[in-house]
Amino acid sequence: MRRILIIDDDSQLRKSFRKLLSEEGYGVVVAPSGEAGLEIIRSEIPDLVILDMRLPGMSGFETFEKIHEIQPKLPVIIMTAYGTTETAIEATKMGAFDYILKPFDIPDMLSVVKKAIEAGRFMRSTVEMDSLPDTASKEAIIGRSKVMQELYKAIGRVAPTDATVLIRGESGTGKELVARAIYQHSLRAEGPFLVINCVAIPETLLESELFGYEKGAFTGASHRRVGKIEQANRGTVFLDEIGDMPFGIQAKILRLLQEKSIERLGARQTIPVDVRIIAATNRDLESGVSEGRFREDLYYRLKVVTIWIPPLRERPGDIPSLIEYFLSRFSGETGMDNPGITEEAKEILCSYPWPGNVRELSNTIQKTLIFNRGAPISAEDISRAISGKRPSSSPGLQEDDLTLRKWARSRLTSTTGENLFDACIDRLAGILIAEALSLTGGNQSRAAKLLGLSRPTLHSKIEKYRLEFQTSVKQNSSKS
Repeated sequence: MRRILIIDDDSQLRKSFRKLLSEEGYGVVVAPSGEAGLEIIRSEIPDLVILDMRLPGMSGFETFEKIHEIQPKLPVIIMTAYGTTETAIEATKMGAFDYILKPFDIPDMLSVVKKAIEAGRFMRSTVEMDSLPDTASKEAIIGRSKVMQELYKAIGRVAPTDATVLIRGESGTGKELVARAIYQHSLRAEGPFLVINCVAIPETLLESELFGYEKGAFTGASHRRVGKIEQANRGTVFLDEIGDMPFGIQAKILRLLQEKSIERLGARQTIPVDVRIIAATNRDLESGVSEGRFREDLYYRLKVVTIWIPPLRERPGDIPSLIEYFLSRFSGETGMDNPGITEEAKEILCSYPWPGNVRELSNTIQKTLIFNRGAPISAEDISRAISGKRPSSSPGLQEDDLTLRKWARSRLTSTTGENLFDACIDRLAGILIAEALSLTGGNQSRAAKLLGLSRPTLHSKIEKYRLEFQTSVKQNSSKS
């Protein structure tokens, strides 16, 4: 359970916060002063602090500075009245995660709380690399294949620099973990790390979220607001899914990279910022440039260093390690003993192509653990989890699918340059028609009906595959 510390001298507000946040599933501790709040932080670090700026004794600003000295990666949300907004902005520039104005809107406040806790988790939790599954932390990049060794080297080389990094790879390959690993091994590791998903935020809000705004910049802008890029001063901003960023905002990101400055919406002056940009995408940026959806100048600015994350199908030798890692991790998180996995189930996992990459493998392991209730994971469990179908008394179709996958993989890895696709289609079609004829005793009319074909079409296919079916047809004819 995530714990939130409320530091405020208003007993009624503390009571309201405790009730509201407890109903949202958070653990809540309260302190009536800065001094009392600091004692709590020294004894047991919370996941988030919500701090009022007006306190008896030590001021809110002084309390924030002390918190930042004790735990620089502990997110702090500042509460302030309209009259002290400038103080809150200054504190934000110094490292506070965000600020909320009294009286606050509850949904907006809960949204900020959720984002702050997530940001704190990103900053504090270590992403391990090249670890053995049983020694890895809850979040780790697993794999000892050659392509993964190259990835670790790339992270190690780029992390200590301030170069802009573009992380590329298919969905589910772990681009965010790589971005966090770069941040944690960088010279900015003590600064903020803020994640902006360029798809998750509506286009109308993304610009103000990134760059902030001045009072009166648009309808509803009742006060000045600092954007995420300004909040991350002396830290790192991770722009996820940048390939989907609206074209108009791309120009402002380009200016940030070129001039190290931004403008809030509605402002006339530029604000210098010191941030490192790490971006990621699963899009074909080159096509985006040629089609006019992505700025060419931004594309070249972003790809100062490009890191490619291989899809899971290109490193099948890492799958056994990933299986052990996810079994250990998720059994621990669910409070159950690691049930283990059969060799047959492991073989299925290793032969599956994983279009959703590591994320899909992770979800599959987690799903089987939840529904398996402590028994060793079997081939049937994996088959059911991969297919997404409900359990049935006759899982043969699922098993057949897995057999076909194994056969296809064996052909793909042993082919010698033949027209593999047509050859495999012909072979499967031949087997299917042969079995239909076998079931019907060679009766072509009934076989055609089983196959959903017209009799003339079936006859032409029998002629096409005559060498393969000659024996079956003769045998079936002799029986009838």
